[in-house]
Amino acid sequence: MLRSTDRGRGPYLPLLAAPPRPDDRDMGMRRNRVIRIAAAGVTAGALALSLFNAAPALASQLDRGAATRVPGPCALVRAEGEAIQDFSKRLIECAADRWPVPGGAEKAICIAERESGLIPTASSPSGMYVGLFQHSAADWPRRYDEWTKPWWRLKENPYNGRTNSIVTIRIANAEGWDAWAGAGC
Repeated sequence: MLRSTDRGRGPYLPLLAAPPRPDDRDMGMRRNRVIRIAAAGVTAGALALSLFNAAPALASQLDRGAATRVPGPCALVRAEGEAIQDFSKRLIECAADRWPVPGGAEKAICIAERESGLIPTASSPSGMYVGLFQHSAADWPRRYDEWTKPWWRLKENPYNGRTNSIVTIRIANAEGWDAWAGAGC
């Protein structure tokens, strides 16, 4: 409120107080914040450096489409330059490690070698027997349905080495090798 003696001078301006001076506690908090920010920067830098160092390995997997997680057991990736027979052995070993079979992976590999030469796309001259372990083409759909799980999303094709190995090893795990009885193994 203006007094009569204050006319012509305008309204009073409020007094401005000087900003508060930081005390030691504020300085400590600021120092901690700076340290935390610096530590986060160092951590982020170390993480970026480790990803940069891993980039060649990740890039080679991306080139082959291996960066996406494939569901189900024994989702192995064939190495560049790896022979199909060697890859078939790795698939069989993986399946036999998960579902133990009589004679182990060695016997399973011996049988696959005898049946198909470890070539997943093999078929008998008549076409009656197909794949790595030479399943009956007529029985394959039933065996696939019985010995796989839908969430594994395995290919239904009997010429797929992974699927053929898993189905065969699961059968041998439950019933033995009688269906593949023969000389040499």
